[in-house]
Amino acid sequence: MNSYVNMAAGALLATVFVMMSVSIASEGIFHSPLPEKAGFAIVAAEEPAAGEGGGEAAPAAVPVGQLLAKADAAAGAAVFKKCQSCHSIEKGGPNKVGPDLWGVVGRPVASHEGFAYSAGMKDFSKGGSETWTFDHLNHFLTAPKAYVKGTAMGFAGLKNDTERANLLAYIREQSDSPAPLPDPNAAPAAPPATN
Repeated sequence: MNSYVNMAAGALLATVFVMMSVSIASEGIFHSPLPEKAGFAIVAAEEPAAGEGGGEAAPAAVPVGQLLAKADAAAGAAVFKKCQSCHSIEKGGPNKVGPDLWGVVGRPVASHEGFAYSAGMKDFSKGGSETWTFDHLNHFLTAPKAYVKGTAMGFAGLKNDTERANLLAYIREQSDSPAPLPDPNAAPAAPPATN
């Protein structure tokens, strides 16, 4: 055999040997066991298939009147920070990605002047006859896309009852004349009809 071929084959074998040795040594040094539980659980709400009761949100476990009886508007101001990148809430405030929310409780749905609402929200408003009641807001804030089909609101929702009630109490106060709180002793109503 040619000495150059022998040198090339030896160099190749030496390189493979060094690479395997480094690989085995680095795995031994930097090995980390797999965690028992995954770090992040990604929960995605599945849309119901056609004909499976689409258009209705699941009823809230606790009536909104009972939630609001224990709500803390000051804590709701902190929760609103999740909303402020898309909504303003000051009187005469600007529309952002979403409409200004000053006086939203009791306001007709999809009625804030100067904001271009999605077709889904316009359908939900039933031509302006629907208003933002505490029940509507409670269900909408729980799961916006499940409650108003076709809404452009990309927020996943607030699943925590206390957090949502605090936010509703804060939003209620952001008005010239805050809407009266619902009766906490009232019988739970069926979820409001949606589109």
